[in-house]
Amino acid sequence: MSAKIIPLEPSQWLWRALEISSNTAITTAKERSERIISPILLEFREKNHRQFSIFSGWAFDVDVSQGLHGECDFILSGTPLNFEIKVPFFALRETKSGEIESCLPQCAAQMVAAQLFNERQQNSIPAVFGCVTSGVVWRFLKLKGKNLIIDDDVYYLDNLPVILGVLQKIVNLYK
Repeated sequence: MSAKIIPLEPSQWLWRALEISSNTAITTAKERSERIISPILLEFREKNHRQFSIFSGWAFDVDVSQGLHGECDFILSGTPLNFEIKVPFFALRETKSGEIESCLPQCAAQMVAAQLFNERQQNSIPAVFGCVTSGVVWRFLKLKGKNLIIDDDVYYLDNLPVILGVLQKIVNLYK
């Protein structure tokens, strides 16, 4: 993915928020979510003029019989400021132990759930994207039809403009 990624410069607010976070102990997934991931997603939503909604900690019970149920860490939905998930196009899964690879199947399941949700709602979207992150390490996925693609590139928080560029490339598909 990185060959076609245009880095997106973070605001001073985001740099400062991450700097403050780096000077605190981040020992739980909740702390990581609140101090690293959420500020990045909020900043990104602002850079895109609030064209999508961010859902955190929502139950996403699409099809219990297929095992497609449970709480999602973050879902981006292609509708601005909404109070329910309408067009999920991006699922972000946080690692609980810092191990990215072990969370890829969970993220893929959330992406399949989003795809099924969109099919049932007759939302025509080109693909569903996902990400597994420890806050510091980011891996992106794409689900198009029955094909799941896991990006070979691994992205690191110390190169935040590239992470924002990957997110922008995804969101541009839904504008």
